[in-house]
Amino acid sequence: MAAGGTAAAAVAPVRAFDRRLLPPMMLGSILNPINSSIIAVALAPIATALGAPASQTAWLISALYLATSIGQPLVGRLVDIFGPKRMFLIGGVLTGAAGILGTLAPDIWTLVAARVILGFGTCAGYPAAMYLIRSEARRTGMTSPAGVLTALAIATQTIAVIGPSLGGLLIDIGGWRSTLAVNIPLAVACLLLGWFVLPSGNVLRAEGTARPGRVGPSQDAGRAGLDGPGVVLFAATLTALLLFLMNPHLILVWLLAVAILAGTGFALHELRSAEPFIDVRVFAGNLPLLATYARTLLGSTVSYAFIYGFTQWLEVGRGLSASATGLILLPTFGVGILVSALTGRRQAVTAKLVTGGVVQLIACVLLLAVEKGTAVWLLVAIAILVGFPQGLVNLANQNALYHQAQPERIGASSGLLRTFMYLGAMVASSAAGLCFGSRATTGGLHALAIVMLVAAAALLAVTLADQSLRRVATAARVPAPRAGE
Repeated sequence: MAAGGTAAAAVAPVRAFDRRLLPPMMLGSILNPINSSIIAVALAPIATALGAPASQTAWLISALYLATSIGQPLVGRLVDIFGPKRMFLIGGVLTGAAGILGTLAPDIWTLVAARVILGFGTCAGYPAAMYLIRSEARRTGMTSPAGVLTALAIATQTIAVIGPSLGGLLIDIGGWRSTLAVNIPLAVACLLLGWFVLPSGNVLRAEGTARPGRVGPSQDAGRAGLDGPGVVLFAATLTALLLFLMNPHLILVWLLAVAILAGTGFALHELRSAEPFIDVRVFAGNLPLLATYARTLLGSTVSYAFIYGFTQWLEVGRGLSASATGLILLPTFGVGILVSALTGRRQAVTAKLVTGGVVQLIACVLLLAVEKGTAVWLLVAIAILVGFPQGLVNLANQNALYHQAQPERIGASSGLLRTFMYLGAMVASSAAGLCFGSRATTGGLHALAIVMLVAAAALLAVTLADQSLRRVATAARVPAPRAGE
């Protein structure tokens, strides 16, 4: 009897998430947000040290956005093909190389090149983490890894908050070059954790379900390759679009034409490809996933427009110091982290999105009432309100994508989620530039608030129209198929 019990225990599935995976998952996922936020306080000292005008130092931000917008789905697709370990290690090598190049950079354009390499190097962490969460769910039969998804979201939100403060500390200790050098020990940590902890191989693709008209799982895994022409056309589409969004003037409208032509070519090519980079046929039949991308774009537009626009207005239009502005914005990030932590394990995706959309609308309406003499307590109240959707919308969209994306394409799909987030950031930055012009006036803030109001209303409308979100909650309660089932 005892022997039989022992044998049964030996074959019983392990239902606990492998917590050894958490450190590399979290570290890889924060590399991008920390480098996005830490540069904010380094721009001025870099400009002074290298004699670069603001028009050139702005490329330190734009270069990272460009590289990551293209790189996230590209590296995510490579994760789908080759598994997370190989791409995680390559990302660590690129991150370390970028840290060395940036630390030794003699001029601004070498520094921009380092930021491009850094953008591609930091792209592996988030798709690899989503892949690992999906593979662990399959191995353990977990209903929904809400706790792990929440930890991932909180980690990225937290590092985005402390990034500027960390950057200031590093600059005080070792100058602006230390904000690039910090990537060297981070890369070493990634390489060590990736080598010793991450599993080799590609579990999801090897065990995936063959699609009609395609080869079986094992053959598919062996024949799979990267769709080079698709990658080039996708990169051309995004590059032209983002370059226009960075400087939206009539003289650059030709960039939009290039984006449309390249995008059309990309779609046509992917429809004919046997193993497409981004399977547009799947997206055409997966409207819920497209809705999630749309909500991510709209939510990010509102969030980043507030961060970019409201911050500028507080300093220029309201006349507050940079430190006072930072204190007013601090509740936004603090509330966002707290809300994510408190609601993360709840599967109410629709309720989170609707609540986030409504609160965004209220905050936008309040911004329309803001004047130069508005009391500070009301400005803080608006910042607190914006924190609620900050914690609800991003997490809800991430959870929705986890259940909507094909398991064998979770890397590329999660990478695209980040791409749409960056697109929202670029739209917000362009909107702030158009509304403010040469100076962040109160009238410009009101114009930006109208843009935010339209985006928030669209987010709410897309959410209410998406009846498939009910199935996400149902799927979260159904145990995932274990490996071999």
